[in-house]
Amino acid sequence: MAARAYWQGQIRLALVSIPVEIYTATKSGAAISFRQIHEPTGKPIHYEKVVTGVGPVDTDEIMKGYEVEKGSYVLLDQDEIDAVKLESKKTLELTQFVDAHEIDVLYYDKPYFVVPTDDLAEEAFIVLREALRRTKKVGLGQLALRGREYVVSLKPCGRGMVLETLRYADEVRKAQGYFRDIPDDKPDEELLELAESLIAKKTGKFDAGEFHNRYVDALQDLIARKRKSKGGKIVEDAEETAPRRGSNVVDLMAALKESLEKPGSGGAKGKGSGGSKAAAKKRAAG
Repeated sequence: MAARAYWQGQIRLALVSIPVEIYTATKSGAAISFRQIHEPTGKPIHYEKVVTGVGPVDTDEIMKGYEVEKGSYVLLDQDEIDAVKLESKKTLELTQFVDAHEIDVLYYDKPYFVVPTDDLAEEAFIVLREALRRTKKVGLGQLALRGREYVVSLKPCGRGMVLETLRYADEVRKAQGYFRDIPDDKPDEELLELAESLIAKKTGKFDAGEFHNRYVDALQDLIARKRKSKGGKIVEDAEETAPRRGSNVVDLMAALKESLEKPGSGGAKGKGSGGSKAAAKKRAAG
């Protein structure tokens, strides 16, 4: 395998230990990076690590410090931090199993591929994978990665498994504070049916390749035009209609009906709609 393992250790289930490796399952997508530039000279801005009253310092003179009181720090070497003993640095013990739907989407953080370390680990790995698949459960445990201990979930993924780091409860904001002002009203039945018909019309199978980062394309186009203009300022006024406040049932009804009648607004490549489209047309006609 060409990639380098992000972590190596073992998954432990009761008395069974399975040597595994995990690999990052995602990568950075296309992005435009900018440097800060000193406009009069056109030269890039640099940053130096500076101590008040001393000036610039070398990186080998820098330690990590924890502030115990104002202006007073406990200094630690990286070696001391790395030496902290934590069993989850090398062992992921599965301590609980839950239904996948019980984990709120807000808790999921980052996915990793999990594979057996060698041929000897494959049998136990496959047994655990298929047991999770048959029971439709997700395994939970804690794992230390790069200086932090995470709650993690483990579930089947094709021939392998996927481990996902989860956020702790105190890292997730409570939704009630944001949603409390939304009225608990029952929607108009006809409006609801029109909205369901529009959803059915646009339903299809998920294909990540259907989506593209248009912002990167727009920035690249701006940079190309900026080069041609020899430094001239390029600002385009985007005329966007501000959404009207309040509820207008007549306008909403008209907008939903017009959306359903609009051609070419079906699901991605027309996949996965079939009978739903027919049902949608029947309801819209009624």
